[in-house]
Amino acid sequence: MNEPVMRPIERLRAERSSIKWRRYAPDVLPLFVAEMDFDLPQAVTDAVARALAAGDTGYLDGPGALAPAFADFAKRSWGWQVDPARVHLATDVTVGIVESLRLLLPPAGGRVVLTPPVYAPFFEMVGEAHAEVVEVPLREASGWGLDLEGIERAFAAGADALVLCNPQNPTGRCHSRQTLESLARLAARHDVPILSDEVHAPLAHPGAGFTPFAPLAEAVGARSVTVTSASKAWNLAALKCAWVVAADERTNAELRRLPEEAAARTSLLGLHASIAALDSIPWRDAVLRRIVANVELLASELAEHVPEARLVRPDAGYLVWLDLRATGLGEDPAQLLREEGRVAFNSGLTFGTGGAGFVRVNVACAPSTIVEAVGRIARVVDARRAAVRRGERREAVAS
Repeated sequence: MNEPVMRPIERLRAERSSIKWRRYAPDVLPLFVAEMDFDLPQAVTDAVARALAAGDTGYLDGPGALAPAFADFAKRSWGWQVDPARVHLATDVTVGIVESLRLLLPPAGGRVVLTPPVYAPFFEMVGEAHAEVVEVPLREASGWGLDLEGIERAFAAGADALVLCNPQNPTGRCHSRQTLESLARLAARHDVPILSDEVHAPLAHPGAGFTPFAPLAEAVGARSVTVTSASKAWNLAALKCAWVVAADERTNAELRRLPEEAAARTSLLGLHASIAALDSIPWRDAVLRRIVANVELLASELAEHVPEARLVRPDAGYLVWLDLRATGLGEDPAQLLREEGRVAFNSGLTFGTGGAGFVRVNVACAPSTIVEAVGRIARVVDARRAAVRRGERREAVAS
C-alpha cells in the first residue's frame, strides 16, 4: 500500500509518545515539530522487523550498503553523481554538521555564517563547535533569498564556514541554481567551506527544481559537505541515521577524520530503514501529493477565515512559514495561539532575525487538523480584534 495512512488524531495521541504528542496538554492541537502524522512505508517497517528478527542489532563502522543506495537515489532524483567512497555516517543531521564543523574550522572555533530566519538548532550547533555566529539574514523582499552581497562581505571579513539550509527551513524555499552557483563561486574565491543541510530535499514539490549544492561546488573548486537523512521525507527521526557527503576529495580527506563514534553511535536499524526508504518512491510521491494539497487547503482556509495572514508557499517539505504580523498577535503569536487558541506552532522568534510575528506550521497531517487549526487561529484573532474595538469605544466615551 503506497498511500500514506492518516490515523485519527485521538488514536495518534493514544499510540505515539514523541514530543509532538506529549509536550503539551491533550487539548492543544500540535502542528509544530517536524514530524509526520502518517504511518511509515511498509518496506521500512518490514526492513526493521527483519533486522530485529535476525538479531541484527549491533554496531556500525561505516555506511555499507547505504552509500550506493544514496548514490543511486541522488542520481535518479537530481542527476547528482555521488561517489560512494565520499559518504560517511552520522547519528543525525545535527551531529553530522557539528562534527564536520569541528574538522573544517580553525582550532579556536572561528566564525560561521548563518542566514536567518533559519533552522533554530543551527545556532546551537555553531556553539557546540565553539564558534561564533555571523548572521547574514535572508532577503524577505526578494522572496526570502540569500543575500549574496552580505555573504561575500562576511567571507571577505574572515568567516570560516557557512551552514546552508537547502531547501530552506522555515520558508520551504529551494534556492535557485543560479543563486547556488554564485554562492559556490564565492566559497571558492574565499576558500570558505559550505555545509549544506539538504534533509528536506526528497520532499521538493513538483516543479520546484531542487538543486543539490555539492556538484556545483565541486565544479568550481569549492569545499563543501552535504548532510542529509531519510528522517524528514520518510519520518524516521527516532531511528538515528544520517550521512555526510563530501563534494570533493580535499574535503573527503577531512571527513575521513570523523571520530569513530560518529558511525558507532548511528543506528544499524536506522541504516536498514534508510535503505528501504530510499527505494520507497511511490510512498514518498503519495505523501508529497497530500502535502501539496494540504498547503492549498491551508491557504484557502486562511483566506476565508484569517485574511490578514500571509503564508510563504514552500517549494519543498511540509513546513509552512506563516506571516501573522498583520493580525495584531504581537511578536510571538505562537505563544498567544498556544495559550488562548490551544494550537501549537513553532515560534518564529526561535529562527532568529526576521522571525518576529511569524509561526512555522506543520501540514503533514490530516486535512481536518488544518481546518481545525485555522479555526482556532481565527477565534483568537477575532477575540483580539473585538478587544481592541472595546478599548477604542471606552477611550471615545472617556474623551
